[in-house]
Amino acid sequence: MEEKITLCGDNCIECPRYNAHSEEELHNVAELWYRVGWRDCIVSNEEIRCEGCSSHKQCTYQLVECTKEHNVEKCNQCGAFPCEKINRMLERSKEYQERCKEVCSDAEYDMLEKAFFDKENNLRK
Repeated sequence: MEEKITLCGDNCIECPRYNAHSEEELHNVAELWYRVGWRDCIVSNEEIRCEGCSSHKQCTYQLVECTKEHNVEKCNQCGAFPCEKINRMLERSKEYQERCKEVCSDAEYDMLEKAFFDKENNLRK
């Protein structure tokens, strides 16, 4: 199975945001992110469009900045791994997983589970 793992352990290849290419798909992702609680409102397609993790993007968990500071490409290459930032991120992810179980259809949950809820294993690869 092809994978593209982010700094926080998400699998881009499974992510609906990464895979959204039409305006309608982007809008559907924005609605889902709002319903799950990842956004405070349904944001514009420009805002929801995925451009990948990079130094120009603000990381919710400050991992982009942290890996730069520690001169590593991925968190698992750092001598401090797993650190408090990673532990907080994993805890927050578990909370989101529970929320997704409550508000998502089975198909939506399956999609989000593949993309976002195997972070710990993905981070160790």
